Amino acid sequence: MRNSHQPMPMRRPYPLHIHISTLFLGLILVVCAVLAGIGYRLSSSLLERSATDLTARISRETLLEMRLIIDPAEMATRLLSQQRVSRATSLEHRLESLEFLRLALDSSPALSSLYVGYDNGDFFLLGRIGHGSAAESARAPAGARYVVQSIERATPAARGAFMYFDDRLRLLRQDDRPDYVAAYDPRQRPWFTQARNEAGLVETPPYLFFSSHRVGTTLAHSADGGRAVVGADILLHTLGEALARQKVTPATAVAMVNGEGRVLAYEEPQRMVLASAGDDERASLARLDQLGVPALALVLDTVRNMQERPTATLAVTVADREWRASVDRLQLESALPLYIVTAIPEDELMAGALRLARHSAIATLVVLLLTVPLTWWLAHTVSRSLGSLAGEAEAIRHFEFARPIVLKSSIKEVSELAQTMDGMKRTIHRFLEISQAVAAEQNFDRLLPRLLSDTLTAAGARAGILYLAEGNELQPAAALEQSGQALDAGLATLTIERGGPLLAAALSGQVARSGRLQAEDRACLGLTNPESLQSPYGIAVPLLNRNCELVGAMMLVADSEADAGRLSFVKALSASAAVSLESKALIKAQKDLFAAFIQLIAAAIDAKSPYTGGHCARVPELTRMLSEAACAASSGPYKDFSLSEDDREALHVAAWLHDCGKVTTPEYVVDKATKLETIHDRIHEVRMRFEVLKRDAEIDSLRAIARGDDATVAHGRMLAEWRQFDDDFAFVARCNEGGEFMAPHDIERLRAIGGRTWLRTLDDRIGIAREERLRSAAVGTVLLPVAERLLADKPEHQLPRREQDQIAADNRWGFRMAVPQALYNRGELYNLSIGRGTLTEEERYKINEHIIQTLMMLSQLPFPKHLRQVPEIAGGHHEKMDGSGYPRRLRRDEMSPLARMMAIADIFEALTAIDRPYKTGKTLSAALAIMSRMQQEQHIDGELFALFLRSGVHLEYARKFMQPEQIDSVDVDSLLLRVESPPAAA
Repeated sequence: MRNSHQPMPMRRPYPLHIHISTLFLGLILVVCAVLAGIGYRLSSSLLERSATDLTARISRETLLEMRLIIDPAEMATRLLSQQRVSRATSLEHRLESLEFLRLALDSSPALSSLYVGYDNGDFFLLGRIGHGSAAESARAPAGARYVVQSIERATPAARGAFMYFDDRLRLLRQDDRPDYVAAYDPRQRPWFTQARNEAGLVETPPYLFFSSHRVGTTLAHSADGGRAVVGADILLHTLGEALARQKVTPATAVAMVNGEGRVLAYEEPQRMVLASAGDDERASLARLDQLGVPALALVLDTVRNMQERPTATLAVTVADREWRASVDRLQLESALPLYIVTAIPEDELMAGALRLARHSAIATLVVLLLTVPLTWWLAHTVSRSLGSLAGEAEAIRHFEFARPIVLKSSIKEVSELAQTMDGMKRTIHRFLEISQAVAAEQNFDRLLPRLLSDTLTAAGARAGILYLAEGNELQPAAALEQSGQALDAGLATLTIERGGPLLAAALSGQVARSGRLQAEDRACLGLTNPESLQSPYGIAVPLLNRNCELVGAMMLVADSEADAGRLSFVKALSASAAVSLESKALIKAQKDLFAAFIQLIAAAIDAKSPYTGGHCARVPELTRMLSEAACAASSGPYKDFSLSEDDREALHVAAWLHDCGKVTTPEYVVDKATKLETIHDRIHEVRMRFEVLKRDAEIDSLRAIARGDDATVAHGRMLAEWRQFDDDFAFVARCNEGGEFMAPHDIERLRAIGGRTWLRTLDDRIGIAREERLRSAAVGTVLLPVAERLLADKPEHQLPRREQDQIAADNRWGFRMAVPQALYNRGELYNLSIGRGTLTEEERYKINEHIIQTLMMLSQLPFPKHLRQVPEIAGGHHEKMDGSGYPRRLRRDEMSPLARMMAIADIFEALTAIDRPYKTGKTLSAALAIMSRMQQEQHIDGELFALFLRSGVHLEYARKFMQPEQIDSVDVDSLLLRVESPPAAA
């Protein structure tokens, strides 16, 4: 797992002149960028304000354009209302005012027509040719400039006529149009009714003219006391041209709309009118979303929701292009609002600001190109000396301390830095030498004098004493002269409170102290002999751990008082020494604790069952003896064999834990002394069944006598049955002991005896454990009373193996053991029929499974690197050299020498142990003879067995752990001869 506090890797460093150059160039770049940014922001803000002002200007210009169009028309309308044409009652009289109407019509290009509507339904209109519908223009004769449209309803027959005039008002043609009379009545037009109902001039909102499909507005004024209404149609097509002139950028879109979003003016008038195919009568004004300008289409909802707001601004996006849109209300006298809608692309609006930013960037680049060489030269000059010091620092980083630092610089700070670095270099060199020497010492007992000796050398002291803190006391652990000779001064244990003035001051202040030794210091410390302890000055050094807790102290004696530099060095060295001392002490304590734990586990396994005796304690000792013999061998296959301290520790741990898996083996399986024994010996249940059969035989005899049979005969028959029962039970009991081999005829007799029946009248499923009740329930219910077999293998005797007890063929440990189908089989006939011994196949597997559990348990422990071979060593003592062992069926070349040593030690201890209740210990010669056969059968390593014999390890172990009567004479040469001869072919 990665340490969360692990420092991040440093980024690549660069020379100082690069940093200085980069700093100056960066400042220049920042200043230029800031100026360019400010310029861009100011220009952008200015352009945005200009755009806002522009939209307001467009509104003003549009309003002015409308006034320029409407004002002349208003004047013409007012004048026309005072003319006699408004009072004329016939076409002839009305034509008399034709010249006046033509002059008024020509006064404004926007005027489309002037007309008069009368309260009797008459109508008189003068209009320009080309301002009407296309159909009417087509009917006009060549040279026609004006058209008069007339309706007379006061005549006996209503008459409609179209009269065409040239530019001099000469009549070119007159067409009677009776259909015109039926299609048009001025009294029904809004301008007529509105003008009669309101005083003064009235103006309609812009709308699409019926005949010309152009946008315009109508002015109307009541005349002749309300008996007539004069009107003028005004075309607003010039507004589109005016709006086009107000475009800020080429892509700017400007339109005038009403409150519904209908377009009244646009630079392309043809887009404003929508018509159904082939039906001009249904033409209408296009909305903003029907104009074909996406940027304007997105403003439609804003226009509809303007209400009383004078202006609105929004940003829209069309095809990833940003637009600035605005809506401004025209300040007209009309009640219906009109709006100017403007959409300007942001990129075109900000083009000037971007151009200014580009110019600023170019200027910045030019400045940088001019300043880079100058800045680079100045920075390189300044950093040259620092570069040399950096090289010296790099040498220190690579622990190169041989060359002193010599540097002359005109810069005072650089020169002082060089001197300081030289002193630091020498100090670090000395400190590292001492720290490395202390850290390299792994043995705690050797560490103490080494630590004191190095401190004496660093401090320039003549002699010193190292104390270790034990509770409230300081106990002397080492005393040395500067030469390294140990002092035997009979130093006393000190209390922390009473250690002399100098040491007390150092301990209370938790800092090293130097000063002249007083008589009280010498008396408390016992500094009386030898002569090396008579120096006048002393250095008291407390040793504090990481938590500032006292772990020890050093008292040094010197010929002079330590200066500040030397005292500081001793302080730093003591701090490192204290941490090292604490670490080594902690490691030693942890190792001692770990060793105690594994010995505790081994002792618990040995105490768990008398059948293991002291096996777990003796095997480690025998394994150690054999490994040391291998290391001491000067000839043979193990002449080059050696073990490091780590290897010895791994072997020690593995030997003590080689049977730790036995903690999972049930005691009643390990201790099973008879075939029917589980938690108790079930032979007693069988004995009771024989008792029941004998009692049944006695009852049958008494019943026969009661029926009148001969008592002597009945009693004799009963006694014969009793003798048979006693003989059969004695046979069953002998089979239960497991001391003899079961022949086939013995098994047949067992089956015959088991075939007898006895009558059970009580339910055998009550008063039992839940698990056993569940197994019985799976068999089914039987009716009582029921005839039971005397010896039976019942289904409930089978304990199924759970899924977690199965071992997969591809298990990660490499186990290759045949696993019985059942966890246990407690069938009575099955157990009594065991051929040899007392264990069934399932129980023998359960016992052998301890080595599986050992490997699984040990493989889960987070062993340090030097102990990672512990599982392999501990888990191989049941393997055989020919690969027929268990649990992994390893061959000799797949096992380490230490694992093979463990196998020999395990077997020899088991053969000679005398503390097993089920057997007596073998004599030395008998055990070695058995092991000799095992070696020939490739069960144990022949080379190691020969070493076991030649080195005398077997005899050394026998004298230490075996009884005298077990130690007999052994023909070692004969056994070695068998080892060295090849095994016989099978």
